[in-house]
Amino acid sequence: MDLLRSTCNNIDLKALILELMPNRSQQKWLYSHNYFLDVVPRLNIMVDVASALEYLHQCYSTPIVHCDLKPSNILLDEDMVAHVGDFGIAKLLGEGEDMSLTMTLATIEYMAPGDTTQQIHHLGGV
Repeated sequence: MDLLRSTCNNIDLKALILELMPNRSQQKWLYSHNYFLDVVPRLNIMVDVASALEYLHQCYSTPIVHCDLKPSNILLDEDMVAHVGDFGIAKLLGEGEDMSLTMTLATIEYMAPGDTTQQIHHLGGV
């Protein structure tokens, strides 16, 4: 599957046009009462995301740091294969730049919107 369909690169807009992900984002599967992910699909998603990050950090010609990894930015295709999306605040590392020196741009301690009681329960509270 070729995820990238097209690009837009002009003064007003820089965008990647991706293939439609019929299973939407991981957020839908983690925080909805209508959807459920068992342990094996969750592990597969983790492996997919880790592989994508390894590619971005180590294998691409210019290392890319995503900077905003969260469930709503993990897209799931029809086979529940995870794809990393939303590179709006990603950082391209040039020669001599170190990944450990990148500034944190993402939301600190991000908690997806939704039923906060359910989310607190998942974190071991209430």
